[in-house]
Amino acid sequence: MTAKSVVVLDYGSGNLRSAQRALQRVGAAVTVTADADAAAAADGLVVPGVGAFAACMAGLLSINGDKIIAERVLAGRPVLGVCVGMQILFAHGIEFGVDAAGCGQWPGAVTRLDAAVIPHMGWNVVAAAPGSRLFRGLDADTRFYFVHSYAAQRWEGRPEALLTWARHQVPFLAAVEDGPLAATQFHPEKSGDAGATLLANWVDGL
Repeated sequence: MTAKSVVVLDYGSGNLRSAQRALQRVGAAVTVTADADAAAAADGLVVPGVGAFAACMAGLLSINGDKIIAERVLAGRPVLGVCVGMQILFAHGIEFGVDAAGCGQWPGAVTRLDAAVIPHMGWNVVAAAPGSRLFRGLDADTRFYFVHSYAAQRWEGRPEALLTWARHQVPFLAAVEDGPLAATQFHPEKSGDAGATLLANWVDGL
């Protein structure tokens, strides 16, 4: 069987090589590139992201990444956002008093977690959405690796989207599955066998 082709979008932000290795581990044929044609043609597109929301958006806009994502979603072609790559899919992010526009695939804002200890860093369980494809085969006590201070804490998008929640003093969205567009706030590429299972589930669905 031919391996599914996956592009890890290189816009200057993200754990590109660790994402590449994690996807290769589950059998995908992975390319790391900023090339729009390659991103459009791949079976799946992964949008990583590390750091500040505004800086990630600036990098994404510099390669027309917002258009690449929008065109894939419109065509029903899978996209997976990871960490800040999830956050930038929302309409805007508010960090350090700066309100930065996101890709707008989903309405709503990414805001600072109201918790005594920030960042939320380390392993945490999630409450997977019933019927989730991403979390298929994973136990309820499975832990994933998080490192973030901001998150989407409300959902204003399509009611049929599958929402997976986690908690760090306050509840926040740990993952969303919305048609061809999916995302995780945690890092599957840093989450060991659990993350590998999730990535395998995503790749199998391409």
